[in-house]
Amino acid sequence: MFEVNLEKFKKYDKPGPRYTSYPTAPHFNEGFTHENYLDEILKTNYGEGLPDLSLYYHLPFCDTLCYFCGCNMVITRNRDRVKEYIKYLKKEIDLVRTYLLPDRKVSQLHWGGGTPTHLRPEEIDELASYIRQSFQFNDDSENGCEIDPRELKREHLEALRKNGFNRISMGVQDFNSKVQKAVNRIQPEDITRQTVQWVRELGFNSINLDLMYGLPFQTIESFADTVDKVIDISPDRIAVFNYAHVPWMKKHMSLIHAEDLPLPEIKLEILKMTIEKLTTAGYVFIGMDHFAKPDDDLAIALREKKLYRNFQGYSTNSGADLYAMGITAISQLHKVYAQNYKTEKEYFQALDNERIPVAKGYSLSDDDILRRDVIMKLMCNFELEFKPIEEKYKINFKEYFGWGLNNLKVMEHDELVYINADKIEVTQMGKLLIRNIAMNFDGYIERKEDTARYSRTV
Repeated sequence: MFEVNLEKFKKYDKPGPRYTSYPTAPHFNEGFTHENYLDEILKTNYGEGLPDLSLYYHLPFCDTLCYFCGCNMVITRNRDRVKEYIKYLKKEIDLVRTYLLPDRKVSQLHWGGGTPTHLRPEEIDELASYIRQSFQFNDDSENGCEIDPRELKREHLEALRKNGFNRISMGVQDFNSKVQKAVNRIQPEDITRQTVQWVRELGFNSINLDLMYGLPFQTIESFADTVDKVIDISPDRIAVFNYAHVPWMKKHMSLIHAEDLPLPEIKLEILKMTIEKLTTAGYVFIGMDHFAKPDDDLAIALREKKLYRNFQGYSTNSGADLYAMGITAISQLHKVYAQNYKTEKEYFQALDNERIPVAKGYSLSDDDILRRDVIMKLMCNFELEFKPIEEKYKINFKEYFGWGLNNLKVMEHDELVYINADKIEVTQMGKLLIRNIAMNFDGYIERKEDTARYSRTV
């Protein structure tokens, strides 16, 4: 069983990046334009042995507002609005596709939101078929979609399966009715179980369920009941997210009353209980907030040190170029990040002008690329050997990262890391605080250039 030390949790519970990218999204700037992105696309579509493609499509629409939601979403029941958005997604596919070498294969596809299954089954078929016609897919590509069981029919899942989707992820958050009412997400247990049954009957390879701790009215006992039910459902993967109450960033979160949230010490106890229950039940702790069965691809990638991290979280698909489409979607090539416009109006206008709808982005420096490599190795492998980094980047590791290594001495004393002459190893407890460890190699934090407001690390 995974033993959790609450005193160490309390000591290191502070705001910090999630490192789905480095540099992190707050550093993106509007000086990065369509032309900067297009230049990098052309550079990375030249030569042989190019990496595979990872495709992400942002489908922002939802039927109702979940008060805890931190995603970029649009609440609408206007079907014409959805149809117009699909039309423009096709425009973006056509535009991006003209710049990519035709023989590049897709190894990963993901639809996120919002709620992709807000689309009707025939709209899912229309968009998915168009993507299939526009790109070549590897036979073993990983194709995932986020769904919402509350507005789902079996036909939605049939449309996804017909078009090659093999992974499903859906939110549960909490089965407790009082909690559900407080966050405006009424999702009875039987609906979730019915959806899981359909997913399995239709032959999807994997299902992930999302939980969230720190929501109003949660107690250790009530959330333990939810965790037990999820263990009984037995999904392949489980994500356990920390609710970050940031009403200054997401105005709708003010609909959640701060006085109803569990006290910080209760929240930590809930997390401790959850981790210990899941690991006792046989789930492998992958990193941060992800758990998987031992035979799941994520657990295998962790053992084989092939785990990867991007804007969708932990993944098995390292090295692919990520092309993300739709409003707010973030693409990642080797040296750039590019984020699309946030509003439909700006997004549509750019595409009408035959421009990739980039609102802002970032061009990485050599220092950024080096630090990204170090941070991602720590986040994914939970160890870091100095020599390969020194040989690859022609640096003296201990001199270059003297600030971070000095900070790690306290963490070494607290048994979060072991440091010797050759490498850093993250301990079991350190894996739970990996964001705190990674922050010591963040150049923007070291130079005090990072003023963003982040969620807390625990």
